[in-house]
Amino acid sequence: MTNIPRRDALQRLVAAPIAAGLAWTTTEARVARARADRARQAMADSQAAYEPQFLTAHEYETVTDLTEMILPADDRSGGAIDAGVPEFIDFMMLDQPARQIAMRQGLGWLDAECERRFGRRFLECSERDRARLLDEIAWPDRAPEHVNQGVVFFSNVRDLTATGFWTSRAGIDDLQYLGNRVRFNWQGCPADVLQELGVRYND
Repeated sequence: MTNIPRRDALQRLVAAPIAAGLAWTTTEARVARARADRARQAMADSQAAYEPQFLTAHEYETVTDLTEMILPADDRSGGAIDAGVPEFIDFMMLDQPARQIAMRQGLGWLDAECERRFGRRFLECSERDRARLLDEIAWPDRAPEHVNQGVVFFSNVRDLTATGFWTSRAGIDDLQYLGNRVRFNWQGCPADVLQELGVRYND
């Protein structure tokens, strides 16, 4: 699970979330991203730690570790934490009772399942044990039926992580997106490309 390429996560970004309880709209994601960015700027200005708006301290720490496991930093860019994904997810939960219930139940399932298997909650488990559980719920087509709640929860958190990451400045830089920039010296499409396409500029 920890080796899921960024490109695979990006493909999941364009798919609808699989559980209605955590579904979101483009507008909601945009608002949550703006709020997360403002919160991170305020943190930087005041040098204070972020205080979750919905998640409890334990839930927020769990989300932070979980999202970084999904999208860790690599040699190309920072990871989920660097992009403010935990803050983004916290803001996505605001004023949304159904979404809050789904998130809280999923986090509760994660801790309960870790306690059942390993005798401790997710944050207290070794990195190896965390990865073992996530490997089991990261692939819906292969997961046993008894972990279906975990599969749905993890799929949604993975989608939220991808959305939070690739709507951030770090994520846009990771994509090497070159749009929305003024080019003062653009000379048009090269002649050989126009010829290959069978088109030309109007005189």
